[in-house]
Amino acid sequence: MERDLPALSPVLRWNKGRKIAARNETWFEKNCLSDDCAADLRLHGKLLLYSKPHLALGGVKNVSLNLTISNAGDDAYDTNIYFNFSREVFYINFWQKEEKGISCGLVDLDFLKCSVGFPFMRAQTKYHFAVIFDTSRLSGENDTLHVNTLFGLAVISHKCCCLRPHSVVTPTSFVYGNSIDASRFVQLEDMECNFQPLNLTFQAINNGPSRLPGSKVDIRIPNRLAGSGADMFHIVDTQVADGRGNCTPHRNPTPCTIPQDRESIFHTIFAFFTKSGRRVLDCDRPGRACLTISCSLGPQLKEEALSIDIKVLLNTEILKRDSSSVIQFVTRGNVQVDDRAMEVPNGQPEDISLVFEALHSQEPRGYVVGWIIAISLLVGILIFLLLAVLLWKMGFFRRRYREIIEAEKNRKDSDESWDWVEKNH
Repeated sequence: MERDLPALSPVLRWNKGRKIAARNETWFEKNCLSDDCAADLRLHGKLLLYSKPHLALGGVKNVSLNLTISNAGDDAYDTNIYFNFSREVFYINFWQKEEKGISCGLVDLDFLKCSVGFPFMRAQTKYHFAVIFDTSRLSGENDTLHVNTLFGLAVISHKCCCLRPHSVVTPTSFVYGNSIDASRFVQLEDMECNFQPLNLTFQAINNGPSRLPGSKVDIRIPNRLAGSGADMFHIVDTQVADGRGNCTPHRNPTPCTIPQDRESIFHTIFAFFTKSGRRVLDCDRPGRACLTISCSLGPQLKEEALSIDIKVLLNTEILKRDSSSVIQFVTRGNVQVDDRAMEVPNGQPEDISLVFEALHSQEPRGYVVGWIIAISLLVGILIFLLLAVLLWKMGFFRRRYREIIEAEKNRKDSDESWDWVEKNH
């Protein structure tokens, strides 16, 4: 319905009783399918993470929240979208695929309002726009990051990290045996065993890009020469740098164990001459009995390393019962991230090995040297007598040497006679 409004004159001076306003009503078509004229706005969102399935805190600076708005109901007017997000992220800007009159502005540091300026008609083409946030200052202290909208959209991000293990041992090798001075070893109170001290250091390095809430390190040390043998190692102390973790090692109730089967002198001599080469004790080989030390580490910043120092004693009395010249111990370390974080593979192994060697002294004891000389002389005499008997059996001592000598003399006289006859002719 169209109707012209009466002309209005400017009010120069108002007098009581004079009209200064005119009123009119204009009706327009609502284009609603229902009596209550209800819109049905729908919002779909997707977090753009540059083809990654997660948000690596500290590794990505900006993220884009891509949104699509559609209306399945009656026409909507004054459409607004509200965002509530963590104060660890910052709103940067918005972007719209086509000019649809969308504008965004901060109401507070953690509250964003985006308005659709034009009426959102029923069955109208979808609106596409994106909101960009700065995530470079995310600390990762919270397990998840939420960005909530009026329509209940939630975006979750993850803390990601990559752990790199490192290890070192001192000493890397040592010599043991009956001929080695006992002062080079450690003896515990009221124990007759000689122990070789070893210091093992393992490091868990957080390569980032995110802060790591925690990790677990398992260290396995080969602890027996045989499956049913005695334990060789005794844990003295375990420490995590700056007290930022703790370890639960296995305690050896009987650190000083000496095998009961005392070796005889003949067994010692036999072992000396039949000593084998290198023997490898590796915890990755099936059936190997190993000592396990589990350590829980606290939070780590990017590029930060946490060290685990382990002091152990190795019972050399057990090693003496082995006939190998070299015993190689291969210790394995494995590191795993906390369940609250996601590990990012970077091509580096999660397991690491630490190797040290025990060298068996080849020098026998003094009385063993005497027995070796005596037995060697006895064996030499027996070999000489055996050769003599063999020669006698072959008739070497029964040949007629006098007849051989006489025949040789007659042959020489005959040769000299022929030489005289040739000279006279």
